[in-house]
Amino acid sequence: MSKKRTEKPAEVNGRPVVVTTAHRGVFFGYAKVTDGPQVTLEQARLAIYWSADVQGFMGLASKGPTKGCRIGPPATITLRDITSVLEVTPEAEEAWLKAKFSM
Repeated sequence: MSKKRTEKPAEVNGRPVVVTTAHRGVFFGYAKVTDGPQVTLEQARLAIYWSADVQGFMGLASKGPTKGCRIGPPATITLRDITSVLEVTPEAEEAWLKAKFSM
């Protein structure tokens, strides 16, 4: 039995990243340019809450969100006051694309 891989949305350009801001925002999305005072993300998802099994915001870039996380719906957003841009692993990207908001 093969596992179906969730594909990056066809209309999205850029590389998958997790971006943090000085305002404590943690976002996943696709960015073309990340070397400046602001970053625009396509198909951006806000990490509203992440569970302890993720092991912090860096775990969101390496493993992605788990079932216990709360992830907002996608939108295009320009973020300011950037504190970090993390490269996202293929495993984490797949988890972000599958993530659903749950209470």
